[in-house]
Amino acid sequence: MSGLIGRKIGMTSLFDENGKNIPCTVIEAGPCIVTQVRTEEVDGYSALQLGFDDKKAKSSNQALDGHFKKAGTTAKKKVIEFQGFEEAYKLGDSISVDHFEEGEFVDVSGVSKGKGFQGVVKRHGFAGVGQATHGQHNRLRAPGSIGAASYPARVFKGMRMGGRMGGDKVKVQNLKVLKVVVEKNLLVVKGAIPGHKNAFVTIQK
Repeated sequence: MSGLIGRKIGMTSLFDENGKNIPCTVIEAGPCIVTQVRTEEVDGYSALQLGFDDKKAKSSNQALDGHFKKAGTTAKKKVIEFQGFEEAYKLGDSISVDHFEEGEFVDVSGVSKGKGFQGVVKRHGFAGVGQATHGQHNRLRAPGSIGAASYPARVFKGMRMGGRMGGDKVKVQNLKVLKVVVEKNLLVVKGAIPGHKNAFVTIQK
């Protein structure tokens, strides 16, 4: 599906025509440069490779510099392929936020915030075990039994336990586009999207 690469700016809220306060996320979407054009004849499929956000020259290598030089642009930090563009773009073209329209729905994907090592209550939504009275003092957020006894004498794979949480690829679907600010390359979508501030995200129609 066609789309753009963007950067999460942060969250805010807007009022609709009925005075209802709507939480929303501001995304800097584009401008993205077409850095490669995939075709059925050469690659076996049709797609556009888009690049977003300039990279420092010292952080790039000669192979990357040569790749981006063909498109007449500088090295980019983020490069992603998109399919489904109806318009015909060529190498070096720029695609801006006006690719989207107010009122349409988009899917936004990114990497969720890393939470580090977390217990089962935060990681899996467990309710906790036992009560705070009757002498017990340290088992409120414990997972309880994990099922191992003399038989089966092992813990089954997939048992929900404490561990690393976050840092996963997440896609939030069907977010309504509330506002498109072409002059500043800003896209305002309803609701929350994955990632920390300034994280790269992918916006798809």
